[in-house]
Order: sequence, then structure tokens, then C-alpha cells
Amino acid sequence: MSILGSKPMAEWIKEYGHSHQHPANQVCHTIGIPLIALSLPVFLASALSLVSWKVPVAMFVGGWILQFIGHAVEQEPPEFFRDWRFLFVGLRWWFKKVGW
Repeated sequence: MSILGSKPMAEWIKEYGHSHQHPANQVCHTIGIPLIALSLPVFLASALSLVSWKVPVAMFVGGWILQFIGHAVEQEPPEFFRDWRFLFVGLRWWFKKVGW
């Protein structure tokens, strides 16, 4: 059994999309999600002293700030407040949003 249970990914993405309808929220997430995702390997690189740790921290925090701004505009709480597993859905939603 996967961490997302037996629910198909398409269903997770559909549910995720319900609280991401406002165009401003979608823009915030379209920028914020990849910032957060990219911050993780950049942080690893900073641990190997290839980059300053300030860069991935700024990316991570900035990405989350954008997402919370988007949800303030949407006037809907983030889905992960309801179910923590939605933390693993956002990046897949982003890939679908940009056509990958």
C-alpha cells in the first residue's frame, strides 16, 4: 500500500484542485511549488558547500509564503490542513498544470 492509500492519483489531484480555483492562487502555486521542490536539492548541494544555505532557505520560505498568499486570496485553507498526504500531491498537480 502506498503512502497515498488506494485512492488514484487523479482523484487526489481533482480534490487538490477544488481549493485552487482562483487565478491568483494558481499563479502563486505555479511559482511556489517548484521553488519548494527545487529548494531541497539546492539545500543538499549547500550541505556539500557548493552553494550558500541561504539560497535554498529563501527558496523554501518564499515558496511557502506564495502558497499561503494564494490561499488567503482563495479564502480556502491548504488541503494538507485536512489531510497531510496532500503535501505529496502539490508537485504532481503542478506537473499536470504545466502540461508535463
